[in-house]
Amino acid sequence: MASPTVPTLIPARMRGLNRAEICDVNFSEFVRGWEGRAGRAPGDDEAVLSGSALDARGFRELFESQLISRHLDLMARVLRVQNKVFYTIGSSGHEGNAMVARATRHTDPAFLHYRSGGFMAERFRKLPGMDPVMDSALSFAASKDDPASGGRHKVWGSRPLWVLPQTSTIASHLPKAFGTAVAIEQARRIGHPLPVPGDSIAICSFGDASSNHATAQTAFNVAAWTAYQRLPAPVLFVCEDNGIGISVKTPDGWIARNFSQRPDLDYFAADGLDLAAGYGDVQRAVEHCRRTRRPTFLHLRTTRIMGHAGTDFEIEWRSIEELCAVEATDPLLRSAAIALESGLMSKDDILDLYEATRAKCFAAAEDADRRPRLDSLADVMAPLAPYTPDAVRAEAARTDYADRRLEVFGSEAKLPENQPPKHLAIQINQALHDLFAKYPEVLLFGEDVAQKGGVYTVTKGLQKAFGPRRVFNTLLDETVILGLAQGYANMGMLPMPEIQYLAYFHNACDQIRGEAASLQFFSNNQYRNPMVMRIASLGYQRGFGGHFHNDNSITALRDIPGLVVGCPSRGDDAVTMLRTLMALAKVDGRVCAFLEPIALYMTKDLHEAGDGGWLTEFPAPGEAMALGEGRVYGEGNDDLVVFTYGNGVPMSLRAARAIEARHGWKVRVVDLRWLVPLNEDFIREQAATAKRILIVDEGRRSAGVGEGIVTAVIEGGYAARPFLRVTGADTFTPLAGAAFLVIPSEEEILAAADRLAAT
Repeated sequence: MASPTVPTLIPARMRGLNRAEICDVNFSEFVRGWEGRAGRAPGDDEAVLSGSALDARGFRELFESQLISRHLDLMARVLRVQNKVFYTIGSSGHEGNAMVARATRHTDPAFLHYRSGGFMAERFRKLPGMDPVMDSALSFAASKDDPASGGRHKVWGSRPLWVLPQTSTIASHLPKAFGTAVAIEQARRIGHPLPVPGDSIAICSFGDASSNHATAQTAFNVAAWTAYQRLPAPVLFVCEDNGIGISVKTPDGWIARNFSQRPDLDYFAADGLDLAAGYGDVQRAVEHCRRTRRPTFLHLRTTRIMGHAGTDFEIEWRSIEELCAVEATDPLLRSAAIALESGLMSKDDILDLYEATRAKCFAAAEDADRRPRLDSLADVMAPLAPYTPDAVRAEAARTDYADRRLEVFGSEAKLPENQPPKHLAIQINQALHDLFAKYPEVLLFGEDVAQKGGVYTVTKGLQKAFGPRRVFNTLLDETVILGLAQGYANMGMLPMPEIQYLAYFHNACDQIRGEAASLQFFSNNQYRNPMVMRIASLGYQRGFGGHFHNDNSITALRDIPGLVVGCPSRGDDAVTMLRTLMALAKVDGRVCAFLEPIALYMTKDLHEAGDGGWLTEFPAPGEAMALGEGRVYGEGNDDLVVFTYGNGVPMSLRAARAIEARHGWKVRVVDLRWLVPLNEDFIREQAATAKRILIVDEGRRSAGVGEGIVTAVIEGGYAARPFLRVTGADTFTPLAGAAFLVIPSEEEILAAADRLAAT
C-alpha cells in the first residue's frame, strides 16, 4: 500500500517527552504550514478527490469522526492525572477504522478492538439523537450513567448500535464473532426470527500482533474450514495493522504474507491512513462479505502514535528519529491535506473544527466527572448473575408442549415418565429429547454428538429426531464450540454445547471466563450469553481413562463469576436440574455448566449387583429442581453428616451402611447437587444438628469444592463439630488402577469415620 502524501515533519518540541502534546501541536502546525494548491470544492455527492470512491459528504463526516476519536484520546491523557479519567489506551493512528463503520450498518453486530474510537464515532451517525462524545466521556469516567457498561469498565459498546462490549480485546473475541456470523445463517435454516436483518454480517477488529494469538488462529481456521465446505459464514475480520504490539514489532509484510494467500479466507487490503484512497477498498471488502456470505479478511493499514497507553513512555525504548517518522504518518495529517487539496475546507475551517471538537470533548469529560460512580458492592454486582426465582420456576415447570412431546416420543406409552426406572445416561438423553420438544430454538453441538450420539451415547437419537440443523458435529476445537455457543446466544437461540471431557474444557476456559460469563456484567445486562454447557466429567471410570478422561479439576469453573454449575448423581435429579438450567438461560440469560459424572452414566446398582438401587423414574413434566436445592438421605440422622456430590453420593451411601454397622451411628448423606453457587444456608442448616461432619470431595484437596463447604460450616458457627475431609490428591490422574489411588474411596470414608470416632 502506498504511503500517504504527508511531508516529513520536524517535531514541534524536540526536547519534550509528552508525545501526545507533540502530536497535538504537529496537527496545527501542519495545517498552518500547508502550501499546496486547493482545487474546486466538490459537491456533496462528488468524489472528494479525483478517482476516490469517497464522496465529499462522506469525507467530511469521516474527518469529523476522526477528530472526535483523537480529542477523546487527548482529553484522556490530560484528565488521567486529575483522576477524572481512568483509561488511556487510545485510538490515535487507527482513526481510519471509521471507514469500516461507514461502509457497514448499525445492525451488523460488531466486536471491536480497543482502538476503535473512530469506528464508534462514525457508527453513532447511523441513529439520530445519539452523542458519541458524551457516551464515550461517561465510559472514560467510569460513571454509572455510562450507557455501555454502567461504569464497570471502559468499553466500546452500544445496545442500539449492536456493538457488543469487549474488555481487553486481544484475540478472545474472534471465535464468538465467527459464531455470530454462523448464527445469522443458522437462524434461517431453523426458522428462528433474528434480532438483526438476515443479510447482516459480523464485524471483528483486532491488531496485527493479536492475529498471532492461538485464539485468533482458531477463528481463522474454523472460518476457512467452514468456507471450504461451502457453508456461509459472513464474518469480516478487520486486522488493524500498526506494525507493533506494545513494544514488540510485527515483521514487515508479515500480515500480508500470512493472510493474502490463505485458502478460503478472502483477503482485501486498504490504506487506513488515507480516507480518499482507502475507502473504496474497505467498501469492496464489506460488499464482498455481505454478498458472498464468506469469511473475509480486511487488512487495514494503520499506525500507532502516542504509545500503547498513557503509561507507555515510548521515548524510553524508541529513538527520537523513529518516533518522528511514525508521527509523520498520522492519518489526521493526511485527512487535513485532503480537506485542503479538495477545496472542501480552508485552514481556518479545519483549525476551528479541531478546537471546537477539543472543547466539546473536554466539556463532556467535565460533565461526566460530576456524574455518580458505582459506590456499593450491590451496584457493582447487579448485572453479574441476574436471578428471578419465580419466573425461572414457572418456566422450568411449563408444560404447554404436550403435543410436541407425543410427536417426539411416539405415543403416550412411550413417554419417558411411563417407562420403568433407568440409569443416568438414558435419563439425560430423554431429558434432552424433552427439552428439544419444548424449545425449538435449542441447538446441541460438539464432537461426535450427531450420528454417533456422543462418546457415551448420551445424545443418541437426537439428530434423527430433530435433524442436522439442530444437532450437529463441530470440528475438534473446544474454543470453536464455545465461540459458536456465544454466537448463537447473541442471535437469540439457546445453545447447548457439549465439551467431551472436563479436561478439554481447560483448552477453552477463557471463552466462558473472559467472554460469555462477563458479557452481562460489562454490558450492564444489555447483552447476554444464555447457554447450558454439558461436560462429561470427573473420575472413577474403569477400563478407560488417564488424566484427560478422568479429570476432577472443578475449581476452574468455580472461579468464574456468575456461572451456574450443577452436578447430578442420579437420573431423576439430572432431568429436573436440566429443566431449571434451561429456564435460567431462557429467563435470566445465565451461562450454565452441567457436569455429568461419567462413571455414573451406566450405573444401575447401589449396594450389590442386581439391586437396581441407582435406577430412577423419569420425573413428570412440570417437576423441576430449584437452584441450590440439595437432596438429603437419612433425614434426621445426626450422628454423622456427610456432605458430598457426584460420585461421592453413592459411594458415601455404601460407606454409611458400614459406618452404622461399625459405630452404631445414624448417618445422613447430603448431596449438594449445585456446586456454583454453593447453597451456604442449606449447608449450615444440615450442619446445625450434626454431631460430626465428614466432607467427601472428589476434587483435589487444595482445589475442590470442600473448602467452600468448610467455610460455610465455620462461618455458620459450627466449627466446634468434629469434622474431616476426604478428598482427591493434588496430582494429575494416572492410568489404569493407579487412578483410584488419587481419588476418594469407600475405604477412606470408613477410615475417616474411625478417626472421628476416636476423637
